[in-house]
Amino acid sequence: MRPLTQYSPDLPVSADRRVFGARDLFTLWFSLGVGLMVLQTGALLAPGLGLAQGVLAIALGTLVGVLLLAAAAVIGSDTGLSAMASLKTSLGRRGAALPAVLNLCQLVGWGAFELIVMRDAASLLAANRWGEGSAWANPLSWTLAFGALATALAATGPLTFVRRVLRKWGIWLLLGACVWLTWNLLSEADLAALWVRAGDGSLAFAAGFDIAIAMPLSWLPLIADYSRFGRAARPVFTGTALGFMLGNLWLMSLGVAYTLAFAPSGEANALLLALAGAGMGVPLLLILLDESENAFADIHSAAVSSGLLVRLKVEHLAVAVGVVCTLIAAFAPLAQYQNFLLLIGSVFAPLFGVVLVDHYLLRQRRTLDEGAAWRGGALLAWVAGIALYQALARYCPDLGATLPSLIAAGALHLGLSRVLSGPGAALAESPR
Repeated sequence: MRPLTQYSPDLPVSADRRVFGARDLFTLWFSLGVGLMVLQTGALLAPGLGLAQGVLAIALGTLVGVLLLAAAAVIGSDTGLSAMASLKTSLGRRGAALPAVLNLCQLVGWGAFELIVMRDAASLLAANRWGEGSAWANPLSWTLAFGALATALAATGPLTFVRRVLRKWGIWLLLGACVWLTWNLLSEADLAALWVRAGDGSLAFAAGFDIAIAMPLSWLPLIADYSRFGRAARPVFTGTALGFMLGNLWLMSLGVAYTLAFAPSGEANALLLALAGAGMGVPLLLILLDESENAFADIHSAAVSSGLLVRLKVEHLAVAVGVVCTLIAAFAPLAQYQNFLLLIGSVFAPLFGVVLVDHYLLRQRRTLDEGAAWRGGALLAWVAGIALYQALARYCPDLGATLPSLIAAGALHLGLSRVLSGPGAALAESPR
């Protein structure tokens, strides 16, 4: 057995473990871009924006989001470090603890949300097949089952999961489900009429863009946990960007279209009922099985973030995190999801404005010693970006908040770094 330090969150991955190429990362991020949560997010845009404006907001938000996501992925391949460990160079040894705690909290939330969506979909499919009173339709049983599955996958680690599950058969099942849902939509819905029908205006286009970009940005704080196993920067960037772009744009657009065409009532389970009626529920079942991969990523990365705070094995932490996510999912309803997405954007969008500027402009992709315990300029720029995001979201919702806060935080960090004489550490090694 290889030593645990090969997977230690605060040490670089060894060269023999860096085996992911563009195909591996395309497969992983296409899978993570596909899911019931993505369909539900598209449904949020449907009433207010309509099909044409909704798809445009999704396309623009996804494009900008995946470029930022892929740029953050390269940080993992450059340093070999997990996402939170790589923040030590930008924020300082102790400064990086705060985003690690926040990342742990948001990943536990995401993991619980994934289990809730899986539970609701499985219960609905079972009720349609065997009746609502059937034991197979029991929500608690499905919550426990999916929680156990996601936790077991998370404990195995990304190398085993991507190469033995996703590349061999998972990706093909997902493609089949997406093609089937698309064919059903084209054959059953009047897309031309839906395309020219405007939304009701209850959601501003900029707010729709912020919701769409929140999906790829929600992966920023953990993408390096997987890209650190990449062979080189170019395949890491290409595979990540193309995979997530295709999966997220496809499924979120289907969420908008299916909601408008088959679930205009806006009821909580209307979209799931519409999906369950397509192809006798088989495509929904395949996407439901894929949702365990999203929960896997949330639980595994939450364990990696926890590994920076407590000295326990990542696989043991994955089990603990999985239990917590399952308990939350067992007792919490799926509510305030839109606010949850926007809250994530308000914290991590400006953070990665700081990190991307630090890595690409100040350090020019070179790895520096961690140096100081705190990097006050970077932390100040991050806090200022969060404040700007909240102010724009509250007082100027038509302007949008994600990109302005990200750019402002990065620009402020760049300016403060120039004033304070640069990043302040000696060069250690060149990018790989």
